[in-house]
Amino acid sequence: MFKDNLVELRKIHDMSQEELADIIGVSRQTLSKYETGESLPDIEKCKLIANAFGVSIDDLLNYEPKENLGLAVPPKGKHIFGIVKVGDKGQIVLPAKARKIFDINPGDRLLVLGDEGQGLAIIKEKGLLDLLRNARNIPLN
Repeated sequence: MFKDNLVELRKIHDMSQEELADIIGVSRQTLSKYETGESLPDIEKCKLIANAFGVSIDDLLNYEPKENLGLAVPPKGKHIFGIVKVGDKGQIVLPAKARKIFDINPGDRLLVLGDEGQGLAIIKEKGLLDLLRNARNIPLN
């Protein structure tokens, strides 16, 4: 997982082994060993690698593209939860991981927004109300 994610992220970001090695403070040969699985970086180097690509350490180490529609590691804070099926009445079931990450519980009210060019967005009602409340308290200059 790690070695494959490292190679994929480096290629997506059009970065050479030498460029990434400079960023994380190792030799190109050491980075090559990470990519072949011959050795593994310590946690501090993992953090630097994750930051260089804007991904979480967990995704850098554990992300499985084949479990996520074959897509590469998503940027930090972005998630791929899989595909859901729309029921006869338009209902969808949110994946358990999504409900956990976003603290969505039975009975919560969700606002569904749409943009024909971008798609749908789902926002918890409480989150939207907090956002609006905070926006009112921001002084205009």
